[in-house]
Amino acid sequence: MTELKETREMQGVQDSGEIYTIKEAAELGGLSEDTIRYYEKIGVLPQAERKNNTHRFYRMKDVETMKMLVCLKKTGMSLDEIRPFIGVSFDDKPSDYSELMQLMLNHKQQMQQQMADLQQVLDFIDDKLKITAFKQKEGCPL
Repeated sequence: MTELKETREMQGVQDSGEIYTIKEAAELGGLSEDTIRYYEKIGVLPQAERKNNTHRFYRMKDVETMKMLVCLKKTGMSLDEIRPFIGVSFDDKPSDYSELMQLMLNHKQQMQQQMADLQQVLDFIDDKLKITAFKQKEGCPL
């Protein structure tokens, strides 16, 4: 028996892939330890598995879920909007989740509109920066 396997068994962890402490999962998943605990508490992330000593541990699938959550959060989704996506496996076919696909498509359209609006603002700022004196020029286009 390998030393790692013996250590895992002593800690009450079955050998089914690499495991991570909350600190390691936080670093890999892009969240703080406190955020992971909070998201578990409010049900955005599933409860972590625990060793015999009650310490949390995480598997790669948990880290991937954290990464997805971070990604969706960066798009402006609220935690309530993200919640339905958490239970979906990465191996599942998107066509099996037509409602979630529609939610994602709607969110994508909102993001595209936000990007277009921001591009207008950037263009306006670029125009202002080209003018040496900040003269009034038709105002903000939005």
